Amino acid sequence: MSITPFAPIPSAMAEIQSAFAMLAPPTTSSAGAGSSAPTATDPFSVLLDAAQTASSATASATTAEPTTTASESLSTTSGYTPLTSSLYSLGTSALSSASGGSASGSAIVAEAAKQIGVPYVWGGTSPTQGFDCSGLVQYTFSQLGISLPRTAAQQEQVGTPVASLAEAQPGDLLFFEPGENGAPAGEAGHVAIYIGNNEMIAAPETGEDVQVQTVPGTPLAIRRITDTGAASATATSATSAGSGTGAVQMGNVAVPAAYAGTVEAASASTGTPASFLAAILQQESGYNPDAVSPTGAEGIAQFEPGTAASNGVSPFDPSSAIPGAASLLAQYHSLFGSWSLAAAAYNAGVGAVQATGGIPQNGQTPAYVQNVIAMSGLGVGA
Repeated sequence: MSITPFAPIPSAMAEIQSAFAMLAPPTTSSAGAGSSAPTATDPFSVLLDAAQTASSATASATTAEPTTTASESLSTTSGYTPLTSSLYSLGTSALSSASGGSASGSAIVAEAAKQIGVPYVWGGTSPTQGFDCSGLVQYTFSQLGISLPRTAAQQEQVGTPVASLAEAQPGDLLFFEPGENGAPAGEAGHVAIYIGNNEMIAAPETGEDVQVQTVPGTPLAIRRITDTGAASATATSATSAGSGTGAVQMGNVAVPAAYAGTVEAASASTGTPASFLAAILQQESGYNPDAVSPTGAEGIAQFEPGTAASNGVSPFDPSSAIPGAASLLAQYHSLFGSWSLAAAAYNAGVGAVQATGGIPQNGQTPAYVQNVIAMSGLGVGA
């Protein structure tokens, strides 16, 4: 979408201009070793509070929002849009709408805005790795202490419904039917965070970055999540829907009970650590047995069709795909001698690992390996 510059700020909004001026980043290019970076209140939250103050002569105080330090700014991460620049892309009208939402809604928008400029990566769940649409939502809410399930379809079951876009508030989740990700008709395949004024923050698709977009038509569903405890409980229920008694913890992964037994059995038969296999499945599909990536990888373990066929795996059948993934990972471990390189081979291919003699530095694989090892709990050097 095209970005409309801020209109001249009227005198009644002078506080916003002053607040932003005080938050200008330091002129030095970086902090030296041992030095401490200056601390400033989150610019987005300050602007929201300033707008609230200016719009109401009777307002005496505003709710404090989360803070960040200059050293945590996205401007320190190569390739990311600095937060202070990203705020301009939201536009004055979006800021006005956002300031009208609840305190928690403003906090959600502020957290999401920090990720503007982060590249879209299918399966991505962090600023260093990149985000897909539901990964952005899950990460944003996790920064506020709210645990959400991994996929858009699961997230659609969390919180309370909102009847229409006209009733939506900043921080609400907007769900849409999929474009090309294989989700059934009527099931959410894309999710974004509403910021007001018919605009949303989303991780759109491969080749694009997290950005502000105009809401593209009528959402399939709108959900509001403002209660941390209720959201976490509902998220657990949604993640475990149809899976019996809940989830089984393996390393740092909560494996849906429907698949936990299969993971444990595959681990026992192949020697692949259960927590490592669990982390691979979480990273690949978030335990969505119907997932299809933009490159055509299929099922819970994201097998390419050719690889699935050559290994006798039915990719959309978890009882076949999970043992198949465990067997491949065991083979990669035997070939390369570490689980880190096994993960790299699963992501980038055996040839890429052999060619580099280690983890391919292709921008995606290092983050993939780091995330899998962290989730597995195996530790650095595994």
